[in-house]
Amino acid sequence: MQGRTVVRKKLNKLSSLTKSKSLQKSSVVVDGFYHINELKLRLEAMVREYSILLQNLQLPTEVKVERIHGDGLLVIKVKSWEKGRGLLVSILESLEEMGVNVVQARVSCTHGFNMEAIAEARDKAPDIQKLTQQIHKAIAEPGHGGVVL
Repeated sequence: MQGRTVVRKKLNKLSSLTKSKSLQKSSVVVDGFYHINELKLRLEAMVREYSILLQNLQLPTEVKVERIHGDGLLVIKVKSWEKGRGLLVSILESLEEMGVNVVQARVSCTHGFNMEAIAEARDKAPDIQKLTQQIHKAIAEPGHGGVVL
């Protein structure tokens, strides 16, 4: 008896969720199946629409360069929503041109391009503003490096 009551309660819940007017178990289950498929189709359409919106959205690139006090090291943070354009190679080449060696870096290309790096100048300390501009230029016009991210 308790098993039937539990099944009946679950069928009533399913019937109310799917707005099924049927009283037969099999019809309520079929209505539930169709409702789930309809929800899946609506979700897929929303994901496609979201993807199109993201492609058309132009988000700004963020570049932040800071000195670590006392060590002569620099912390470089880059966040760009562009993907697949060889950004890592371009940024590293521009840093090398400015006389800056990357000591340690963490890069992610999961959602756009993200890089955090610790770097040091080979000779004299570079101008932070010029270094930031150089990185922005490297992102805007990626070099012709062989590796593409």
